[in-house]
Amino acid sequence: MNTPVYDFVKKYSESENIRLHMPGHKGKKGFIDESFDITEIDGADVLYHETGILKISQQNASEIFGTKKTLYSAEGSSLCIRAMLTLIKMQAEKNGKKTVISAVRNAHKVFMTAAALLDIKVNWIYPENSKGLISAQISPEYLDAFLSECEEKPAAIYVTSPDYLGYIADIKGIAEVCKKYGVLLAVDNAHGAYLRFLPENRHPIFLGADICCDSAHKTLPVLTGGAYLHISENAPAEFTHNSEKVMSLFSSTSPSYLILSSLDKANEYLSGDYKKELSVLVEKLNALKEKLKEGGFVLLGDEPLKLTIDTKTLGYKGYEFSDILSENGIVCEFSDPDFIVMMFTPDIKDEELKRIEDVLSTIKKKNPVVSPIPSIPRLIKRITEKEALFSPSEEISANEAVGRILASPSVLCPPAIPIAICGEELSLEAVECFKYYSIEKINVVKEV
Repeated sequence: MNTPVYDFVKKYSESENIRLHMPGHKGKKGFIDESFDITEIDGADVLYHETGILKISQQNASEIFGTKKTLYSAEGSSLCIRAMLTLIKMQAEKNGKKTVISAVRNAHKVFMTAAALLDIKVNWIYPENSKGLISAQISPEYLDAFLSECEEKPAAIYVTSPDYLGYIADIKGIAEVCKKYGVLLAVDNAHGAYLRFLPENRHPIFLGADICCDSAHKTLPVLTGGAYLHISENAPAEFTHNSEKVMSLFSSTSPSYLILSSLDKANEYLSGDYKKELSVLVEKLNALKEKLKEGGFVLLGDEPLKLTIDTKTLGYKGYEFSDILSENGIVCEFSDPDFIVMMFTPDIKDEELKRIEDVLSTIKKKNPVVSPIPSIPRLIKRITEKEALFSPSEEISANEAVGRILASPSVLCPPAIPIAICGEELSLEAVECFKYYSIEKINVVKEV
């Protein structure tokens, strides 16, 4: 019997590729080995019913991140997002209200499916400015105007920051607006666990969010699947009280102790030399970014550990540019028709930074590619997300989808941001957007 997955991973692990993608350990830290793969034996504690070592380790993480409570996830931020929405729903119903969440439109598809499962109404906030589907930031002033016009205030505002292109929202300002209107603030901080350790703390909990998730594995030396659910001191007491219960609603009863051990070991690293190493790397990356700008590169975002390049200004589609880098042993996190995204951590060494700079500087610039990025389509909702997701569906060509109702999101990860939302009627604009991102087949509600 062949072993295609193992063979591919083994070959990749033995290559000399520079990993500018997740996970944050870049294949170098070596915290954990297979002998750590155990189950809930005596003394190993039980996740979400912690009384021993897991309780102590999570308390350590809470102290490091400055939260009222931090819980581990061995199933990524996806688990944490479902838990966040459940806590918000429980709080709203406790106050006798129907759960409505206003979310900025570039939310991950897990947010959408979790809202559908929990029968939460979502009012989408469309951004002032966006770089297509992926980046959709709002200002505090924009949110203030939005909330002032809401007849029924939402239970929470949901923001994705940093986004996939590396834009960081003004969380402090947004939190102040939420407080003004008595609305909770939940943040998908999957890409920003490291923000706590910058010289200027930019973590959402520190800046006023009530609750957030961090994907530790994206930017920290943690195995894939390791994540945190953070609850702030100012969050409702029920968030803390119910947090284990809601995490256990969606989680496996067999969490990986490889992942849990890497989260625990990360505490030691984060409380040690990490801040200094991070600060040094940020300085070096800033210097690289300045050199690239001087060389004619157009860079996007303000996230310190991301390098996002508008490749069309250089004459290439994003995936074409990514292929050139891959041929030179540099593997990006993400590419699409417009951009490439590279993610850095202190495990990227000086000689690798130099190699990246050398390769980028030798790529021949061509005439710019002129093709506008499609905006996020604003569609009419015909049925609820829950009804659509659980309705009988059929797969059809995107070219035939105008007028049909989307049944499930047709989007790959990364970036896993839905072009249309379940229950919405697809317009020609939406179909053109599907085609732009090379999505040929979609699932629609079956017509009776």
